[in-house]
Amino acid sequence: MLDANMKQQLGAYLQNIVRPIELTVYTKEGNDKSIELESLGRDIADLSDKVALKIVSGDSGRTPRMTVGPEGEAARVTFAGVPMGHEFTSLVLALLQAGGHPSKAAPELLEQVKGLNKPLDFEVYISLSCHNCPDVVQAINLMAVLNPNVRATMIDGGVFPQEVETVGIMAVPTLMLNGEPFGNGRMTLEEILNKVDDDADAKKAAEISAKEQFDVLVVGGGPAGASAAIYTARKGIRTGIVAERFGGQVMDTLAIENFISVKATDGPKLVAGLEEHVKDYDIDVMTNQRAKAIREIEVDGQTLKQVELENGAILTSKAVILATGARWREMNVPGEEQYKTKGVAFCPHCDGPLFKGKPTAVIGGGNSGIEAAIDLAGIVEHVTVLEFGDTLRADAVLVKKAESLPNVTIIKNAMTTEVVGDGSKATGLKYKDRVSGEMHDLTVAGIFVQIGLVPNSEFLQGTLELSNRGEIVIDAKGQTSVPGILAAGDVTTVPFKQIIISMGAGATAALGAFDYLIRN
Repeated sequence: MLDANMKQQLGAYLQNIVRPIELTVYTKEGNDKSIELESLGRDIADLSDKVALKIVSGDSGRTPRMTVGPEGEAARVTFAGVPMGHEFTSLVLALLQAGGHPSKAAPELLEQVKGLNKPLDFEVYISLSCHNCPDVVQAINLMAVLNPNVRATMIDGGVFPQEVETVGIMAVPTLMLNGEPFGNGRMTLEEILNKVDDDADAKKAAEISAKEQFDVLVVGGGPAGASAAIYTARKGIRTGIVAERFGGQVMDTLAIENFISVKATDGPKLVAGLEEHVKDYDIDVMTNQRAKAIREIEVDGQTLKQVELENGAILTSKAVILATGARWREMNVPGEEQYKTKGVAFCPHCDGPLFKGKPTAVIGGGNSGIEAAIDLAGIVEHVTVLEFGDTLRADAVLVKKAESLPNVTIIKNAMTTEVVGDGSKATGLKYKDRVSGEMHDLTVAGIFVQIGLVPNSEFLQGTLELSNRGEIVIDAKGQTSVPGILAAGDVTTVPFKQIIISMGAGATAALGAFDYLIRN
């Protein structure tokens, strides 16, 4: 199952196991995936004398599946399917953690996990091509290893399509708790804990509110926010980052091939590098927090900035840099909200495999839309691209590739007017020909929306100057209309939304903030 190189690397990792573990592989005769999983189990067991393997044939549960646990204990971590692709790392971490190797998660989070005193049975539906799924799988696996009240099961939708159809899973990762829907999309350990620990919000709000005043507080943890924080911290001033998640939208980006000096990388890898760089400095990073409002206050004759978070916490700083980024733009048509994660999706890499062999649509003819169509064409039955304008905005090389694919149809001057469905899932959409005015019905199982970005600036309405698109208006130094409040990245009026531009803008705003501080 594993090639020589993977065996060598895995063998080195397994040397970190300090207590014996047991793998149990449940198989079904004549099942190809069962053969693969048994082979994987044998490869792992052969690499370490601390790993015992048990094979159970003819099991009636989800098959194939592998359980991981300390020897002599009931296993609480299960992989239903073959955990390869993006989930191979999840398997390796489960082996190490079950074997007593410590997690790198924050000590306070580990203690919070151990303190959970109610039964939590997690199931997460994934696809092996999903780069968001491992975060959720690894979080619940760690919880299960640390706390006997927790069970964690990864379910590969490609191996169990009938179950996916029955449960109504149309987006990954989808996390279930005790048989009920719990969450969709990437979720961190901290986010999951905050939802299951009833006292988490209040405790976190009190902890944050007790923090000392910052010199510069960066709101947002994407490339612009990370860059800004590094630049201010290097000036020796007290710096904090408050963000919903570190990395922002870049975490959802797969291929990155225009980051100068790096030929090719991906979003999670780039974010990991950013996070390591930030950790090199004395920067107070507060994640899983969303800003609710920002205001000015007077303290001893000095004008300070006060940032209120949604959990009620209050942070105070001499200057603030807003780097809240942007999110996927929605169509805002009837049926879209109702069928979100039930056929309406925004990540073709993650959710594409769930529509294998089925007709799909892509809304948008820019680079993101055409790239999505090309990716989906290798998985689904047919892709129909609907472009609002009379020309495609994507790069010529992408358009040429899409037009060469036999199962891709591109329709221009098409205005989507409604998503239709049967009450449980989307079954198609309606669109209008903008030239003739004629209405059309399109039967599809999946609708991937790729029509640009919306700035995350709603909480700033009435606080500072915004453009008619909701972007924060800034000058050449990143200064907004309110002195001491600066901004950077995709949330601003900077004309081009690119990672490398956001990083430069973050540095500019940081230097602008420092200039403000020394003059005031």
